[in-house]
Amino acid sequence: MTEFPAENELVERLRKGDVHAFDQVYTKYASKLYAFSYKYLRSKEEAEELVQSVFLKVWENQQNLKKDTSFKSFLFTIAYHEICNQFRQRSYLRKFVQSSLVAEREASDEPEGEIDAAFLMEQVNRILTKLPEKQKIIFNKSRQEGKSSKDIAAEMGLSVGTVDNYISESLKFIRIQLRDKDFALLIFFLLFFV
Repeated sequence: MTEFPAENELVERLRKGDVHAFDQVYTKYASKLYAFSYKYLRSKEEAEELVQSVFLKVWENQQNLKKDTSFKSFLFTIAYHEICNQFRQRSYLRKFVQSSLVAEREASDEPEGEIDAAFLMEQVNRILTKLPEKQKIIFNKSRQEGKSSKDIAAEMGLSVGTVDNYISESLKFIRIQLRDKDFALLIFFLLFFV
C-alpha cells in the first residue's frame, strides 16, 4: 500500500504547483471519487469524466486551496455539485432532444430517423484533427480504442492525472466546436464519444 504525506503537507505542495503532489492526491482520491460518482450517475463514462472535472478544478484553483479545511471534504463537495449539474443537464438534454426531434420531423421531407452515420463520423473526425497532436492521440486511445486512462498513461509514459486532463480538455474543445453545428451531429457525438 502506498504511503502518502500528511494531507496538509500535500495541500501546501499542491498550492505551490507541485505536479508530483497533484499525482499523489489523484492516486489517493480518484478511485473514491469515482465510486461516489458512479453510485449516483450509474454511468462509467460520466463518473470518469466527473473525476477528471473535479481534479481539473483542483489544479486550476490550486493557489486558493486552504490548509485548514479538509481537502477530502473539499473534493467530495465539488463532486456533489458536479453530480447535481449532471442531473440538471440530463433533464435539460432530454427535453431539448424531445422538442428538437419533433421540430426536425415536422420540418423535414426525409423519412424519419434517416441520419447518415458515415457523414456524421466524418464531421466529428474533422473536429478531432484540430486538437494538438498529443491530445488527439490520447483522446483516440480513450474514446475510439476504449483504453483506460491507466493503460494510456503506462503506454505513453505519463501520469494518469495528466491523461485525464488531456481527455477532459479534448471533450471541452469538441463541445465548443459543436456548439453551432447541426443537432444530429451534436447527438451523434453525445451518444458515441462522451
